[in-house]
Amino acid sequence: MLGAMKVALVQILTTGDKVENLARIKDKAKEAAENGAKLVVFPEAAMKAFQTGRLDEAAEPIDGPFAAAVKETAASCNTTIVLGMFTPADKQGKINRVHNTLLITDGREIKRYDKLHTYDAFGYRESDTVAPGTELVTWGELGFATCYDIRFPEQFKALARQGAKVIIVPASWANGEDKLRQWQLLGNARALDSTSFVVAVGQAQPSDPKDGDPTGIGHSAVISPTGQRLVEAGYGEETLYYEIDVSVVDKARAALPVLQG
Repeated sequence: MLGAMKVALVQILTTGDKVENLARIKDKAKEAAENGAKLVVFPEAAMKAFQTGRLDEAAEPIDGPFAAAVKETAASCNTTIVLGMFTPADKQGKINRVHNTLLITDGREIKRYDKLHTYDAFGYRESDTVAPGTELVTWGELGFATCYDIRFPEQFKALARQGAKVIIVPASWANGEDKLRQWQLLGNARALDSTSFVVAVGQAQPSDPKDGDPTGIGHSAVISPTGQRLVEAGYGEETLYYEIDVSVVDKARAALPVLQG
């Protein structure tokens, strides 16, 4: 049981430099731990930002040096870290595809979630370079989803039915007309669908965003099981903190038993 847990939402703007990004991850995780966070969540593509070069050249196995360094950081900070990275997947024609992977580690073990729903929308085709995952993933009372997954309510309901009370959603949301409203609305709706806390952590918005590119719009948030945005960032780099009381989920599910329907 999680009980009460202080969460850090680390909204950063990562680059195409994996080494530089890892150094920032270490620094931000240490800072969050010093502020009492027991769960530190970074965005999707924290390893390497989208639109900064070939993903397959940055990808590493889940037991590779990048993940090992994050695991070591989690251990030294006595916290759990969740972040987006890329792992090798398959070959499609001449393209070496990757998995869009969430690395989850408490410093003792590593778990992974491969994004189920690739972002093939608004003129963008993530599936050209990213192979979809096949399995839902929970870890205790934590469940996991990535970015475009937030458009699929059944995934969130299934995670809740598997025991998740807090669903972590790292993202690198695409810029464009009405996209911010959709990001906010979808997060609220998925929290209500699953009567779970949703911890949605996005990439900060770059200075020159291009419509349709999944490079981030910020607005990370913690959303209550009844769809209330409890804390929310703006567009820029920022770290938010929130103390989640997981007992609120039990009360919400008793009052609103939608998962039983």
